[in-house]
Amino acid sequence: MEKSEDNEQDGKHQPSRFKGATNDSHNYETSKYFKQETASPYKQSSTESKTTSQDESGKLQAKLSRSFFDVPCAQLAKDLLGQKLVRKIGSQRISGTIVETEAYLGLEDKAAHSYQGKRTERNEAMFMMPGTAYVYNIYGVYCCFNISSAGDGCAVLLRALEPLEGKAEIQKIREKKSKKKQKDSALTNGPSKLCQALQINKDNCNKIDLTSSDELWLEKGEDILQDQIVHCPRINIGYAEEWVEKPLRFYIKENPCVSVKFKG
Repeated sequence: MEKSEDNEQDGKHQPSRFKGATNDSHNYETSKYFKQETASPYKQSSTESKTTSQDESGKLQAKLSRSFFDVPCAQLAKDLLGQKLVRKIGSQRISGTIVETEAYLGLEDKAAHSYQGKRTERNEAMFMMPGTAYVYNIYGVYCCFNISSAGDGCAVLLRALEPLEGKAEIQKIREKKSKKKQKDSALTNGPSKLCQALQINKDNCNKIDLTSSDELWLEKGEDILQDQIVHCPRINIGYAEEWVEKPLRFYIKENPCVSVKFKG
């Protein structure tokens, strides 16, 4: 995870229904992260969510339920690819397809804010029930958005979206930040960019239950096939020693909205 600046300078950070993965050299090592991962004793019981929402066309869409998120962290990082992240701001619905994620495996992971069981007010959401939003600040002005999974202190970082609904509104919001018009592929191709575009910050979205919220939630998107998923090392975690090269970043191959393509 990016290092957080939320009142603590020592906090280290940074987080599929397994449809698919490329056959690069990292895949064998990645497979071990899909084995048994016990649920956190701190997490609440996982009740199913059956709430729905309407998309731009007025069609009812079911929100993803608790069971979707209640899986091992690396698995969730893959499952999230292709799913739709939705933000409701007033009457405006803004959404995007998740195209890039990173898994942060909790207590054992030297890149996670929760490494060695570190639990603070800042990272409390990482220990809450699967499907909880964890939002933290970086560089004083930017935010990163994560989703808790099964496992003690585990969460998935959303790194990039492909804009769907509300593109004009996204462009308007991003222009205010960048001071210039952005290409569609550059609107949400990074963790802080997607937070800006969907107006996600620590004050309004941290600790939200994504299975029941009417402000921020996920809906079923497209299925991503195995050979469309790239596994590679995470970004900006140079402090994490042997965890630097762990293949825990996942993205949809050839998608133009991915933040950084792997060149290994």
